[in-house]
Amino acid sequence: MKSDIIVGLQHGDEGKGKVVLSLINEKYDYCLRFNGGPNAGHTVYVKGNKIVLHQIPCGILNNITSIIGSGCVVDLQKLKEEIDILTKHGVNVESLLKISHNAHVISEEHIQDDINDNPIGSTKSGIRPVNRDKYDRKGTRISDVNKEILKSCIGDCGIVDPYELFHNSHQKKVRVLCEGAQGFELDIDYGQYPYVTSTHCVSGFVNSSGVPINSVNKVYGIAKIYATYVGSMEFEDKNEKSFNKLRELGEEQGATTGRDRQINWLNIERLRKSVIINSVSDLIINKCDIIEKLGVFKLIDNNNILEFLTFDDMKKHIVKRLKDIIKPKKIIFSGNKDGI
Repeated sequence: MKSDIIVGLQHGDEGKGKVVLSLINEKYDYCLRFNGGPNAGHTVYVKGNKIVLHQIPCGILNNITSIIGSGCVVDLQKLKEEIDILTKHGVNVESLLKISHNAHVISEEHIQDDINDNPIGSTKSGIRPVNRDKYDRKGTRISDVNKEILKSCIGDCGIVDPYELFHNSHQKKVRVLCEGAQGFELDIDYGQYPYVTSTHCVSGFVNSSGVPINSVNKVYGIAKIYATYVGSMEFEDKNEKSFNKLRELGEEQGATTGRDRQINWLNIERLRKSVIINSVSDLIINKCDIIEKLGVFKLIDNNNILEFLTFDDMKKHIVKRLKDIIKPKKIIFSGNKDGI
């Protein structure tokens, strides 16, 4: 087995979906979502059509067998809606989508609990309560759901054990592209607690869905040239006049909640930590076209805001600060919303 990983390095919304579509091709047998649930939102553009996927891996749009992994949580009603949308776009979802038998299921009670007790401004998708029940060992897994109810939501999509699929396959070499959701700054251990999600957003979490760490070839770390965040933590400097324009240029509204994203400058120290912890081999920094349109080139380094005359100067500083942990030729500055 061989695998590659795509992981977010900030607070999500870094452009992971478009990277999946840029990389996924016939050399991969599977596309695996290894974390998150309906709280995530991967926005992609296919033939000019905007599609937002919350639970289904983006690889399905390139006709690659796609798996919702064991580390994910599933809202079956929202999954049904997602399947219907993809079917209208001509995707044969029932033949391509597989769901891990031990992914946990979000109930209406979980969602209501999240709505009633939501101090950190989460997506109110039931993520905290479903993970609480999972670790209390009283949750409901996909394999526990009544077969008729399951079929009414997912049709003939397959229920699988990812480990068996990857390691007992008749194929000599299975290739998997692992698609992460959210980002490092929302990881329950590495994020700015308590303003985090209820599980893990790091590359090593692929292990929960049957992917051995020694099978990993490349880890693609995805960031934006500036930082964004949705939630109740104070993240944005209200005195920075450029942020309203940046929000407008970047169309910075959450893919799941629709709320305006708070904005700040790229933090180099936090980016370094994320690159190291996630074992990033290739770094893709998105939305460079947006910062160029803004014409203001700033970042945060060692708690200081640095301003540069040109975007080239800013890029050189980023490369210089990262070159000891990632090869400069492995850093890509992207300004294309449809690709890398």
